[in-house]
Amino acid sequence: MTVEIICVGTELLLGNIVNTNAAFLAEKCAALGLSSYFQVVVGDNRERLVQTIRTAMERADIVLLSGGLGPTGDDLTKEAAAEAFGRRLVEDETSRRQIEAYFAQRGITPTENNWKQALIPEGAKAIPNRNGTAPGIIMEENGKYAILLPGPPGELKPMFTDSVVPYLRTLEDEVIESVTVKVVDIGESRAETMVSDLMENQSNPTIAPYAKTGEVHFRITARAAGSKEAQELIAPVAEELKNRFGSHIYTMEEDVTLEKAVADLLAEKKWTIATAESCTGGLLAARLVNVPGVSEVFHAGFITYADEAKQNLIGVKEETLKQYGAVSSKTAEEMAVGAAKAAGADAAVSITGIAGPDGGTKDKPVGLVYIGCYVDGKVRVEEYHFTGSRLKIRESVVAAALVLLRNSIIAQ
Repeated sequence: MTVEIICVGTELLLGNIVNTNAAFLAEKCAALGLSSYFQVVVGDNRERLVQTIRTAMERADIVLLSGGLGPTGDDLTKEAAAEAFGRRLVEDETSRRQIEAYFAQRGITPTENNWKQALIPEGAKAIPNRNGTAPGIIMEENGKYAILLPGPPGELKPMFTDSVVPYLRTLEDEVIESVTVKVVDIGESRAETMVSDLMENQSNPTIAPYAKTGEVHFRITARAAGSKEAQELIAPVAEELKNRFGSHIYTMEEDVTLEKAVADLLAEKKWTIATAESCTGGLLAARLVNVPGVSEVFHAGFITYADEAKQNLIGVKEETLKQYGAVSSKTAEEMAVGAAKAAGADAAVSITGIAGPDGGTKDKPVGLVYIGCYVDGKVRVEEYHFTGSRLKIRESVVAAALVLLRNSIIAQ
């Protein structure tokens, strides 16, 4: 089956909000084995939205819409969908009760326009929203499906995962299963070349590569009559990827991130960690803190942007900074050792570099970064050269730091 994604909101067209919903939905649909050929962003205009929905229904089996289900006058998605399907809006009693309960639990008196959210197109099915007030909606006609989801990611993501995914699985006779093999420390081009023979001859299952910052993911997807049969098709392909990439694979679990894998390694060793960051300004610590339960291993994060902070907080020597400079291998080494000592941690990662766009020189250009890793009494420093915008460089540095930390732990 094919799917088309429509994201609704003038704020998306203006660039006021980053369209993360499209990326999330596209990735999840790919994991379900659904083919997608178009994504559309349309503003809060009923006439254009109706036409967009009709066009999408002509070229896709399933249309996913996000946004425009709220209580305000510019929330027009379900009105447009009802018009596109030729249906009137009717109140869904269950949705009204859920909206009442939502406000009652918070001691808030709802305004009259909130009851608009309880209206759904006639014959449609409401999807409960456990994290907000606007229910999702499923509409079906002549073997075509329109699924309307709220715009806030905190509402859309759990609704899609908990309610829409199981529903989509019922639409096809075959079961679609997938496994994601996540690889680090190998570039995208080389990684794809290493499996090119498998990809050239694939049919079922299929292998699809996805480049991430500092990572390459390979999604293995199989279709079969049942889940067991699909997993049996996936297993030998996954095993072959394990043979080819070895320890460069950090997980084959969909929900495990690189920072979670690193945190798990630290927990297995019963080690604690600290971070000392200059040009990344806390991004590494933030990624680690994203991991639930990381408090067991994460002791402290130091943001030592100024030379004085490097000296006063983590003990970098003044003579080191004078002789080698803040962006140097020696400074990164002392930052890592000093952070571990200051936090009383078993391991530490340090980052110092030039993220740009200014500040570079001939000897130390923009993108030059030193990452230090102190693990169980041993320190290792690597030099990197990154390109791109300031944000891209900083994000790439953090990914490289996590990879270096992972490699250093495994080497022990």
